Amino acid sequence: MDSDDRKLVTKRIYDDPSDDDGFRVLVDRLWPRGISKERARLDLWLKEVAPSTALRTEFGHMQERFADFREQYEAELENNPAVATLQELAVKHGRITLLYGARDPETNHARVLLDFLQR
Repeated sequence: MDSDDRKLVTKRIYDDPSDDDGFRVLVDRLWPRGISKERARLDLWLKEVAPSTALRTEFGHMQERFADFREQYEAELENNPAVATLQELAVKHGRITLLYGARDPETNHARVLLDFLQR
């Protein structure tokens, strides 16, 4: 499979699952509030790829802290074995949807993770 055939996307877990999601991976450390396992339709919950608890708490989804958060989270990802797991899943399944619970579709860890994986 060419790397062009692989597709990584992000999506809020609160959005309805769709057939073109491919392999659905929750990348949050905490289970999203109000979502049942049935509604989530997960293939994998890879909480190990999420930011550390300390980093997540420090960031607090505050826009003004996002640049620092991005830098620190990317540093965590450099040595995180769960990144290799996601890369292997992308090769195996073709399309991977990284699911997250944050409200902001741009200022969240899943977006940083997506950018990191696409480099």
